[in-house]
Amino acid sequence: MRGYARAALLLLAIEVAIALWMHDAFVRPYIGDVLVVPLVYCVVMAVYRGRPNRVLVGVFAFACLVELTQLAHLADRLHLHNRALRVILGTSFEWLDFIAYAAGALLTYAWERRRAQS
Repeated sequence: MRGYARAALLLLAIEVAIALWMHDAFVRPYIGDVLVVPLVYCVVMAVYRGRPNRVLVGVFAFACLVELTQLAHLADRLHLHNRALRVILGTSFEWLDFIAYAAGALLTYAWERRRAQS
């Protein structure tokens, strides 16, 4: 479990660096979304010993659900003014984010397969 916690901390640091210093049209909007699935996966696996494939499917579904809340403008409907909550929940829907989440899930799956073989 400590390996997952370390990986989560590393991914979180990368995500924060992207959010703070990347202001481009590719890394910030897409790589950040690719990395969010492995980040959440590692957080869950650090505290809950579930079957990796099931956890990964659940995390992918959760990411897609959060994206759908952005389509419904949930943050605005809930009158959320807290900047951190708005960043976590997100406020802008993008269809391409589903592809980024799927890419993150595939990378996580490949990483887990490689870990299992070593």
